[in-house]
Amino acid sequence: MLKILKKSLFLALLCAAGLARAELPADYKVVLLTENFPPFNMAVDDKNFARDDSIDGISADIVREMFKRAGIGYTLTLRFPWDRLYRLTLEKPNYGLFSTTYTEERKPLFKWVGPIAKTGWVLLAAPGSDIKVSSLKDAAKYRIGAYKNDAVSQSLESQGLAPINALRDQENVKKLVRGQIDLWATTDPVGRYLAKQEDVTGLNTVLRFKDAELYLALNKDTPDEVVQRLQKALDSMRDEGFIEEVTNNYL
Repeated sequence: MLKILKKSLFLALLCAAGLARAELPADYKVVLLTENFPPFNMAVDDKNFARDDSIDGISADIVREMFKRAGIGYTLTLRFPWDRLYRLTLEKPNYGLFSTTYTEERKPLFKWVGPIAKTGWVLLAAPGSDIKVSSLKDAAKYRIGAYKNDAVSQSLESQGLAPINALRDQENVKKLVRGQIDLWATTDPVGRYLAKQEDVTGLNTVLRFKDAELYLALNKDTPDEVVQRLQKALDSMRDEGFIEEVTNNYL
């Protein structure tokens, strides 16, 4: 009987220790970073720096609600360029980045919560262009503009293409209409939204070469408890129709 009691006590202590490890410090916060990537995340004033309530968009609204339901603190900052935010999230514990496209190449680099939204990868041509391609292999002979360290650009590079990368995706709109690039590799509907901001309409979708999903990417040292609580909150939001409602508000 004494052995049974000792064994029960030992198991109880193990369970208690597990619960203790799952508890987060009272002041725990995730440092959330994002960029202008409309309509998913964007500064209210369209500038390249914003904090907290000065940031809106489909993903921003979803991420806020997700953290609220999970009971996890955070700070939210919109900065520029994406390349810097990406590297910071790779290097710093408890940093998170959205909207980040989930790819097999990126999978081992972060811990992931999602999907938050879905997008498509496209090649766009200038209004009036007669360029036609049936594959990325066909497109390789053209000058393709892309966004540095963006998933679209990384994918093209992994397939042997050499995109001309810009630090701001908006720059590719101007390059396209000036004839400095032949095609623009970007995300739909983001590309068209950015083009419209530059007063450019009538872009031609030459090729849609991938459908993708957007996630919250967290530094690999983020506690699993954080990832699990956020994912659980997101799943419940999806089941309740919250995500669909937010998306429809913007689109």
